[in-house]
Amino acid sequence: MSKVITYGTFDLFHEGHRRLLERARALGDTLIVGITSDGYDVSRGKLNVHQNLMERVNSVRRSGLADELIIEEYDGQKIVDIQERGIDIFAIGSDWLGRFDYLADYCEVVYLERTSGISSTMLRAEERGIIKLGISGAGRIAKRFIPESKFVSGINVEGIYTPNGASANSFASEYELDFATRDYGELLDRVDAVYIASPHQFHFEQARRALEMRLHVLCEKPLVLKRDQAAELYALAKQQECVLIEGIKTAFAPGFTSMVAVARSGTIGAIRSVDATFTKLVEGHPRELQGHSSGGSTKELASYPLMAIAKLLGIKPTAVSFDIFYDEGRSVDLFSRISLRYQNAIATATVGLGVKSEGDLVVSGTKGYIYVPAPWWKTDYFEVRREDPRLTQRYSHRFDGDGLRYEIAEFASLIGSTKKSTYKLSTSESLFIAGIIEQAVSHASGQLREASSMQSELHSNLPVSTEARDVR
Repeated sequence: MSKVITYGTFDLFHEGHRRLLERARALGDTLIVGITSDGYDVSRGKLNVHQNLMERVNSVRRSGLADELIIEEYDGQKIVDIQERGIDIFAIGSDWLGRFDYLADYCEVVYLERTSGISSTMLRAEERGIIKLGISGAGRIAKRFIPESKFVSGINVEGIYTPNGASANSFASEYELDFATRDYGELLDRVDAVYIASPHQFHFEQARRALEMRLHVLCEKPLVLKRDQAAELYALAKQQECVLIEGIKTAFAPGFTSMVAVARSGTIGAIRSVDATFTKLVEGHPRELQGHSSGGSTKELASYPLMAIAKLLGIKPTAVSFDIFYDEGRSVDLFSRISLRYQNAIATATVGLGVKSEGDLVVSGTKGYIYVPAPWWKTDYFEVRREDPRLTQRYSHRFDGDGLRYEIAEFASLIGSTKKSTYKLSTSESLFIAGIIEQAVSHASGQLREASSMQSELHSNLPVSTEARDVR
């Protein structure tokens, strides 16, 4: 008598779950199903779970496929369960390929192929159905998005769009998506919502087309490069009763939201200064360093520190200035410092590509300061420091994976709610970010034109040597 065991959350039990259990059951004589407890889901970073433990247990029991149900409550329990129950086969969906190879020391490990196109069919007519999500773009961030989405209940990535057919097919195959397409319209026709991870210059048009079709949009930062375009998109989203979120993951992370709350609560007194830095080293000739691909330090990175400044000091600075180091050959800014003056405070946002600085966040107040160590945009720890170091307060929070799961969970939650906007990154804050980036880009362009004009004038005033004329 061979025994098979499998585990899962089984939230909003659907046909995909049923097919997985049927395949697991076919591997042996007895099937044991482990269902994650509410507490364990929280501890392992599973977000947006709709049903409580008993509802999920009852759903699996009603399927009639489990001979025994157990509750999974802690890390490492699988090893204990397998040994105690004499398990022969551990089975799990192929989207976890490789994750549980360590269990091969205790039993056979089988990864079950996912049934394409089945996961969302059973619940589409129900009030809380699975959200069918499409992705535009197959770059690095899209590849991080897929595994992060697995930790958010109620959402399933269905397909991928990219103009490169080979890239689209390869991506869909690697991540077991239902379809790949070179036609953006086809993607929109087959999903409920879209995650836009394409190069910046395509964000506006792709978001606009999706919203016009009443699809919800989660768009990578920066949402757009012009404030008027951002305003147009948010107005359209409101008109269509759709969710539109700019994907600045830090804004949705528990540690960062806690830090903002502590800072704004008066714990450090009145905030007088915010200094946020985000730099990274890059090699070769990536898109980030190509002007024709909307690269540059401001477009790539400034959304993060500007978001922090908006959260801590607001969206109404009295003055803004820029110091930008511009690479004329690549037509990008490599290092930029944006200075903002408020009525009673100042702030700096420092960003750089190909240059590295301490990536911390310091919030200075009249009673102390908050220090968030690098990388502050993945806030899992911060300190409130005072004149007397014995009074230092330390705060620790979860920051799981790449952090994208937090923005995905907020996105999914809003789709299922009557409220279509979030305080974690408000419309006005997103408009502020777009406006400052637009000003910075304009400043850099003006700086380049001025430099070119001065260089031309310098060359025109230089004497031409007789030797040079003779050579010509």
